[in-house]
Amino acid sequence: MKTVSALLILSLPMCNPEAINKASNKITDDSTQTAKTITMSDTMHKTNEEWKKILSPEQFRVLREKGTERPFSGEYETNYKSGTYVCAACGQLLFQSDTKFDAGCGWPSFYREAAKGHIVEKLDNTLGMKRTEIVCARCGGHLGHVFDDGPEPTGLRYCVNSVSLKFIPDSVQKK
Repeated sequence: MKTVSALLILSLPMCNPEAINKASNKITDDSTQTAKTITMSDTMHKTNEEWKKILSPEQFRVLREKGTERPFSGEYETNYKSGTYVCAACGQLLFQSDTKFDAGCGWPSFYREAAKGHIVEKLDNTLGMKRTEIVCARCGGHLGHVFDDGPEPTGLRYCVNSVSLKFIPDSVQKK
């Protein structure tokens, strides 16, 4: 499984393998509210039963089964507080609030990932469409899709399911 994951990540055109191996970031641990470092080499491999113990049923459906939450129903769709968005499954840093914008699509939208290599792009031909799926590079959790109709400076729109995210306000991160 590790070899297949590594080959998949290395074969993606938008992914920088060197950054994946060297990148690290800080997240907040819920129990202590202190920062800890997670390195990209700490990829997570869990069984469905292990994920079901960690995630809510809706999180499992979206993150592990590539589901989609209903538009305009997510907790973070209209959240514009200052902070950081991390993967709800593993805590991997994904987006900064200053890159969030209102795309009017019903899901949280960002024009840039927080750090190169934290999100992996995969071709998605489901539902008769050609799209680019985005997944967490650390745990492989389905986040949503990225489109090329976003604002400058990137022109990208990372369209993300709220349930796949956890928001950490700046005030909590600075403690």
